[in-house]
Amino acid sequence: MSDAFDQGITVTEMAAMDQPIDVLRETTAAFVGRALRGPLNEPVLLTGFGEFRRRFGDVWSRSSLGPAVQQYFAHGGRRLYVVRVANNARGALICLPAEGSALVLRALEPGSTERIRAAVDYDGIEDENDVLFNLTLQRINPLTGLVLDQEFFRRVSYREGDRQFVADVLTNSAMVRVARPLPTHRPERSSGPNLPFDNHYVEQSQEGADGHELSDYDLVGSMLHQQGLFALDKIDRFDILYMPPPGKHRDLGPTAILAAERYCRRRGAMLVVDPPARWQTVDEAIHGVRDAGLASPNIISYFPRTRQRNVADAPARATGAALAGLLCKLDRRHGAWRRMERQGIGFSRELVPDLALEAEQVASLQREGLNVIAPGPAGTAQLVGSVTLSRGSDTHRRFSSLPVRRVCLQILKTIEEATRWAVFEPGNARLATRIRTQVAAYLACLADLGAFEEEQFIVECDAGLRKSAEQGFAIFVAFHPRGCPEPVSFTLHQSVTGCRVASTAFAPAGQRQPGNAI
Repeated sequence: MSDAFDQGITVTEMAAMDQPIDVLRETTAAFVGRALRGPLNEPVLLTGFGEFRRRFGDVWSRSSLGPAVQQYFAHGGRRLYVVRVANNARGALICLPAEGSALVLRALEPGSTERIRAAVDYDGIEDENDVLFNLTLQRINPLTGLVLDQEFFRRVSYREGDRQFVADVLTNSAMVRVARPLPTHRPERSSGPNLPFDNHYVEQSQEGADGHELSDYDLVGSMLHQQGLFALDKIDRFDILYMPPPGKHRDLGPTAILAAERYCRRRGAMLVVDPPARWQTVDEAIHGVRDAGLASPNIISYFPRTRQRNVADAPARATGAALAGLLCKLDRRHGAWRRMERQGIGFSRELVPDLALEAEQVASLQREGLNVIAPGPAGTAQLVGSVTLSRGSDTHRRFSSLPVRRVCLQILKTIEEATRWAVFEPGNARLATRIRTQVAAYLACLADLGAFEEEQFIVECDAGLRKSAEQGFAIFVAFHPRGCPEPVSFTLHQSVTGCRVASTAFAPAGQRQPGNAI
């Protein structure tokens, strides 16, 4: 999918027909939180912390998003979508005089550090024309005063209904929108050769506001309007979701966790959940996870939190963002089918476990589905356990292993994306053969890399066997993930309306049985 978005129109790029499937694509994370500035409810792809600072502002004491992004990249993450959400934040206001009225421009991105300014001129416009004008917009770095972005709009009209009506034209702006009331005259010239340089631009007449601390409902947002968590519907794929604590002294609430878990289940992603700050002992952690009632193979959590090394009275801190970065690093170096307890997959040396635990306590936490941050080799802390929060439920017993769950999700999402081209092809035996060949080559590569206990796997496709092309086709795959006690099998139902994945009772090819949706 394209990483750029243009006024709500998203361009999706499908894999070309019969192309080899990328076996080790870079793992991508997504964070949702509060920032000083930046677009609201739009996933922005970042590849480094410097990009976050430029687009969303620096680390902010009233938000944990900035430190989380910094932590993610410091621990090995390379691709990160950030969704900025806000609670009653307001954009800055510019008023351009227009003979007793004004053209009012409201900043598209709310926040107290968003600095914009505007200039009006009549260059290239006939002297007798009192309707058209040129508009220049600039976004300014609030610290340095340097111009960050600039937009030009030529020969726009102040009159509603005209082809170049300014309010319509500025729907293409990434900086402002026109606010009512509309001007009754053309805005006055604010820049030109006969005006002093200092007066070339009209500055903000009203500062923006950062709004209030986020609630769970701000983070979850609206599915209908693709806001909050559901803004991620605008991107084709992400693998790990993390929501930093929404307040300085407040943990992520159960409403946001439950909504995020359901969303990750639908998107085939893992959700990283921090332990609540109130869990100070092993017993509190065990009783806390039981009382919460969470049991999902799509959640990875841990205990205890970490603190800064050699800092007296250093507070415990959430480390979910670092964990997300380590998962990305693990995938890139060793593969998602490997456990976390590996050389080089440890937290930075400045972070140490907030509690020292005995072996029996570690085992008790792992039985509850909690990984343990414990001292590792070379003095670094390490995540021990490689378990999900499925907590041993019969339905998801095989997926209590984090590597097994993650490699299954990776395989299913990759096959789904790579075979989308086929839903637009005429269904016949030849198409089924092409699909089987493409998927089998992908699984063979994974087998060569050591992702499976056994090299054997099964791929079947029923393309051409259904009554109508609108029904799509099904792909049956069976394989034995590394570290799993038994083989697993799934059926992917591809159609023009989307893909549905079901776990299937293992059977030889041609003896498939219906299963439960996962």
